[in-house]
Amino acid sequence: MLSTTMYIPYAIYIDGQVVKLYDSVNHKKAPEKQTSGLGSGTLRSGNRRDPRWLKIHRPFIVVGGELTLDGLDLVFDDVNKFYEAPFQVKANGGILLIDDFGRQLVRPRDLLNRWIVPLENRIDYLTLHTGRKLEVPFDVLVVFSTNLPPRDLVDEAFLRRLRHKIEVGDPTFEDYRKIFIEVAKGKDIQYSDQGLAYLLQEWYLKPKRKLRASHPRDICDQINDIAQFLDLEPDMSPEMINRAAAAYFVNI
Repeated sequence: MLSTTMYIPYAIYIDGQVVKLYDSVNHKKAPEKQTSGLGSGTLRSGNRRDPRWLKIHRPFIVVGGELTLDGLDLVFDDVNKFYEAPFQVKANGGILLIDDFGRQLVRPRDLLNRWIVPLENRIDYLTLHTGRKLEVPFDVLVVFSTNLPPRDLVDEAFLRRLRHKIEVGDPTFEDYRKIFIEVAKGKDIQYSDQGLAYLLQEWYLKPKRKLRASHPRDICDQINDIAQFLDLEPDMSPEMINRAAAAYFVNI
């Protein structure tokens, strides 16, 4: 969705305190254009570049069940004596996906309470260990993802603050086929309509199993694992599909 690039500082200096912003895990550097006689750099002023800034692809940060309220505030490194910026600050200018919402150790209500002000005012507040409050921009697209019924997680007042709700339902047979074709291509598996028809008939229609959009990825991974173990070329033969599906599906 966000294919453009942006500049961020490596760190921020606040009243003698350093807050580390750049994260090599969550930020992906973007190539700089070469300028004659200057080499690569960032944010040039005239013929002078500012090495405190770097160019990155707009961030896409994913957090899941490990998310805690402490992870949404500044974390002080006692050894190196600097702060690590929280996820939402690192995601500024991009997307923060909170996956498996409702499965965190924190109650969903407490987690959403933490987001009320930032989501409404586009400003967040962080706290230094000295007690000083910092006002920081909140220019983030926050996405909550869950497979639990939303009404079981939060009340209507909270749901109103999440302006857009998108239900991702089960794919149709044609949608499933399109997904499988793309996934097989990306995983170097020779796609076969006959193989897919066999998979659908034997492992979905007969046992009355529902289609899931994640199944093509997982089944293709199973095919690759089995083919590698048996030293065979991955394909969609009935034998390979049976091995992959039997190893993946659980009969309930």
